[in-house]
This record gives sequence, C-alpha cells and structure tokens, in this order.
Amino acid sequence: MRFTTQTTHSAADLLRLSAGQVDGPLRASIGRLPGPLRIGAGFHFGFWDAEGNPITAPQGKRVRPALVFAACRAVNGGAVGDAAMRAGVAVELVHNFSLIHDDIIDDDRVRRGRPTVWAQFGVPYALLLGDAMLALATGVLTRAGEPGDAAMCAELSSAVVDLCLGQQQDMGFEENAQVSPENYLDMAAGKTAALLSGSCVLGAMAGGGTSSQVSSLRRFGHHAGLAFQLVDDLLGIFGDPDVTGKPVGADLVRYKKSMPVLAAMRSGTSAGDELAELYRTRSVTEARLARAVELVERAGGRDWTRAEAERQHGLALSSLGSMEGDPRAVAELETLADLVINRNR
Repeated sequence: MRFTTQTTHSAADLLRLSAGQVDGPLRASIGRLPGPLRIGAGFHFGFWDAEGNPITAPQGKRVRPALVFAACRAVNGGAVGDAAMRAGVAVELVHNFSLIHDDIIDDDRVRRGRPTVWAQFGVPYALLLGDAMLALATGVLTRAGEPGDAAMCAELSSAVVDLCLGQQQDMGFEENAQVSPENYLDMAAGKTAALLSGSCVLGAMAGGGTSSQVSSLRRFGHHAGLAFQLVDDLLGIFGDPDVTGKPVGADLVRYKKSMPVLAAMRSGTSAGDELAELYRTRSVTEARLARAVELVERAGGRDWTRAEAERQHGLALSSLGSMEGDPRAVAELETLADLVINRNR
C-alpha cells in the first residue's frame, strides 16, 4: 500500500537534502576528535586527503540520516529538531565505524574509489579510529542531556550489538557448508537491517512518536534493510566497478556466501553444482572469476535474489500502510525504500 500524497522530492533530492542537513554537524563532531584521529576520520568520509588537505571526493549516500529525518517528520509533521539531528549524526558515525572495521575484516583496500583507512594508515590505526567513532556517536547522541537521550542511546547500542552479531555470523558462513537462505536473512537482519531499522526508530523517538508509530517504522526499516543487503549482494557480484568503486565479482574472490551464491548453490542445476565445487576447492581465481559470475547467473542466483529483494521492499511499504502519520513524510520514506531497491552503488 502506498500513500496517495506523493513527495515532491526524488530520492536523489532527499539524500542531497539530508546530506546538506547532517554534513555540517558531522564535520563538527569529527572536529572534536583528537588531531591524529581526526585526520583519519575526515579521510574516510572524503572531506580531506591523508595530510588533511580539503578535497572533493565521492562520499556516502547518507541513507541512514535521511531515514532518521523522514521518520521524525512522519510522526510529528514538523521540522527536524536537535534530537533528530543528533540521531542523524550518530547513525552515520556508527555506520562508518562499521565500514572501517568491515574493510579490515574483508581485506578491502578500496572504498568509493579511494584507499580504505587501514590501507592508508594501517590496521591498528583503523581499529582505533573505528572505536573512537563509535564512542563519538554515543557522545553526540547524549550530549544534550535531555530526558529521552538515554532511551535513544539504548536503542542505538542495541542496533550496534545486532550489527556486530550479524557481522560475526557472516564471517562464520565462510566456514559453514550448510548455510540456507533463511540463515542468511537472519544474519542480514543484524548486519544491515538493524541500523536501518534503528535509524527509523530513532527518528520516531526524536519526533515524539507513539509506540504504534515506532513499531511500524521499526518494521519498515527492518524490511528495507533486508532489501538493501540483497541489492548489495547483487552489486558485489554484478555491479559496475566504475560506479560501485569495487572490483567486479569481489565477493566471489573472497568466497562470500552472499544470497545470489546461496540461491545458485541450492538451485539443483549443473551450474549451481559447479559453483559449489569452485567454492569447496577454493578455486575462484582471477582467471576463473568470469566463469564464477556466469555460473551464479545461469543457476538463477541473480533472479532469485532480485525477487526476494523486491518481496522485502513490498513488506517495507506494507509496514507503512497502516501507520498514522504525515502523508508527505511517509511518502518520503516510500521514496527512500524505492531508492534501496533501485540503487546501483
């Protein structure tokens, strides 16, 4: 179900607007880090180079702050206040703390076409910077000392624990031969959906939403987050490197059991069996990468994952259908959900 009142903003507009709102406070928050850590944080965000010189570089999409702000407006119909702004900064810091650590775990040297933090400054530095950014997020969220800050901090902390658990499960899948699509969705509920869902909840809490509104927005974020991860899986195999900033088939070279791979392996096809054998024997070399990509496609892994992403997208929209809220802001949430399913990076 969709709201009949359509937002006047495209998804790109909404992301630009949220970035324009959050980037100033985000830069100010990073500015409170000690100098040596501040350099790495700004480098990661694309604000400056490794020496601290301002640059123009590709930056994140700011999807999570956009969800915070739209959810806030959906429950109160008004402007984004200080609490929502702090929540927007906090979720972006948490998201990027996780990216810095993920790049170490996945041995990724490139993000958005630039060196990752660990590749530029070393693993110990990247670990410490990620930790500092997580602590900074908590400080940003609670610095006003308002009555609702503790509850918002608890919500964010819960999302971080779920995120870490999901990441650990994802790592464990690499050594587990019996991973099912259901196992994968359970993992993705933590690794990716927890923070998107938490962003919606924090926005609703900051806007004074009712328990019913918070529950609806939590479900919306959960299903949108699962769709986000499934699309991410597709981009990790079939994405355009010039757009994603990562090599084609990067997940296959690392033997990641992403959803297209799992669906292909369980397809009962000869292509799926051949892919499973390549994984079992750790034979996805650079020379065989194109073949592995072809096998995922031929076994139906791409189509199955796309269909499941669209199903999760539909469930996200349905979660908003019964929610009482500002129609224009709810339409903005629907637009952001459409962005998730249609993105190319």
